[in-house]
Amino acid sequence: MTRRGTDIAMTSAMTSVTPPPAGRVRAGRLRRAALAPFALAAVVLASSLLAGPVAAQQSEPAWRSGTALTGEPKYAEGFSNFDYVNPDAPKGGTVRLAESTGFDTLNPILSKGNPAPGLGLMYDSLFEPALDEMDISAEYGLVANAMRYPDDYAWVEYRLDPRGRWHDGEPITTEDVVWSFRKLIDLNPSQGFYYRHVENVEAVGDDVVRFTFDAPGNRELPKIVGQIPILPKHWWEGKAPDGTQRDISRGTLEPPLGSGPYRVSSVEPGRYIVYERVKDYWAKDHPVRKGTYNFDQVRYDVFLDSAVEMEAFKGDQYDFREERAASVWAKAYDFPAVRDGRVVLEEFVNRASGRMQAYVPNLRREKFQDPRVREALNYAFDFETTNEVVSAGLHKRIDSYFAGTELASSGLPRGKELEILETVRDEVPPEVFTRPYENPVGGNPKNVRANLREAVKLFREAGYGLRNGTMVNEKTGEPFTIEFLYFDRSSERGLLPYTRNLESIGIKSVLRLVDVPQYINRINSRDFDMATLVWGQSLSPGNEQRDFWGSEAADRPQSRNYAGIKNPAVDKLIERVIYAKDREELVAATHALDRVLLWNHYVVPQFYSDVDRTARWDRFGHPENLPEFSHGFPSIWWWDKERAARVAAKG
Repeated sequence: MTRRGTDIAMTSAMTSVTPPPAGRVRAGRLRRAALAPFALAAVVLASSLLAGPVAAQQSEPAWRSGTALTGEPKYAEGFSNFDYVNPDAPKGGTVRLAESTGFDTLNPILSKGNPAPGLGLMYDSLFEPALDEMDISAEYGLVANAMRYPDDYAWVEYRLDPRGRWHDGEPITTEDVVWSFRKLIDLNPSQGFYYRHVENVEAVGDDVVRFTFDAPGNRELPKIVGQIPILPKHWWEGKAPDGTQRDISRGTLEPPLGSGPYRVSSVEPGRYIVYERVKDYWAKDHPVRKGTYNFDQVRYDVFLDSAVEMEAFKGDQYDFREERAASVWAKAYDFPAVRDGRVVLEEFVNRASGRMQAYVPNLRREKFQDPRVREALNYAFDFETTNEVVSAGLHKRIDSYFAGTELASSGLPRGKELEILETVRDEVPPEVFTRPYENPVGGNPKNVRANLREAVKLFREAGYGLRNGTMVNEKTGEPFTIEFLYFDRSSERGLLPYTRNLESIGIKSVLRLVDVPQYINRINSRDFDMATLVWGQSLSPGNEQRDFWGSEAADRPQSRNYAGIKNPAVDKLIERVIYAKDREELVAATHALDRVLLWNHYVVPQFYSDVDRTARWDRFGHPENLPEFSHGFPSIWWWDKERAARVAAKG
């Protein structure tokens, strides 16, 4: 289950960025886009729910203060704070962060426009995740103090905490929850698709909201509706200070009213936005908030060029950088502030998520519809040489749609996975049952030549041939060309070696560099040949898989089925994932789905890293025991006056 199910994660070949509309990243981050309950990176939940009862208002079903999809939640009712925070963390200071895309709106839910980074700091959701439980699969009441649902998962009720307040002092009401959900699904097509099985939402009392589903049995739905952003109906339906009527269906640069730990302090569209801590925040002493959001200010500055952004960090223009470009990590961090200790380089093991990052051909175009063509394109990609020359050998080859997790398939199917695959045997490639999936291996001239010969062979089998050094369709004579769409010039470090290999077998490549808004528009409108795209995966996949690979999503412009996959067997396996009854079945169904996706050669897998590489100016403190599934910067860190003074003295 991907939290909020909204992320359009797109990355260049050797670096990564998440353009809006943003989705979730791993919890504990102050997120780039829409909102904290709407964008944490991506990755969340799936299986069963147990927790202690909160109040015996009814005997069945029981009210629960915490929910976990894999067993019982760690924290019982009445816990004081999460174990991984410092409940006495000092408040103060400023943390400065960098943003790589501009923004033009402070509306947190629209699918159009570029929302400002960090808007999630302003909003609380019904339930909030913990960072020290598997894949953030446990959540605890915040705006709602409890939830309940029946054994068949046909509906869920959330009971609001009477203490919940907007920043203007007005209470958070059931009317706000109902209105927010309806506006979300009406105005954001991706969210409308994700929550399409919610048949009705209504207030069933002064403090209880019920979500009713169109069919029983979907274990995720009771949980994921608790992640929606709650917005203030009275503010959005009121008037601005200049007397104009506000409109939630349009972009705005008026700082909106929130309920979360921060409010907008100052903003200049496309350049920066500053948030200030709300001193009388209603939940500042709440167990899920204690020890978190400790900075008085959070500032995002926009840098539209990656090289400029790096130089700005070296020049102490912002505080924290997560380095996604392995080549930059290997070569660009030997500067004076690192050598004298003012800048700390640290790697954190990534245990919380998997990913598929790939060159993605647009299957809506006839030339990419033959799987032999797509397989040939993989044979032309020499990952090993590119990794060594461009990325200093720091990356691993992706060989799964769930790379880096236990959900990645391997070997031959057996046991429960084989049983599941037997239900689609006649609809999948026979290799699913007979061969473990492996990518071609390059790394030296001999291997590369052999791989290119295999690529040419596959093209011939698909009806193409070489004429005067050009790969052409044998029937039409049309040359096979590929336009690679990208938005970051640094992508060319990986693209150029790949396109040289393609040209050596007669395929002409066009490199099309565009700005971020144009890139997003072209991806969303499916106006591309091939682009580097990313699907973040949680340790508990679920309903979002329909949006990633499902046939129904293939023709929706803003879905995350970027490739245009339409495969009945894939659709059936997605449903097996969603309706898995326990962890064992979930893992087996996910292995089966992964294997079928791989053997259809829908993408050319690229690379991943199982560590988060970070650099920070040494002005911050953090809890002794960071959570297992996130480094939590900056949400559980704090300003350290002594460290800051040492940095200033050395500077």
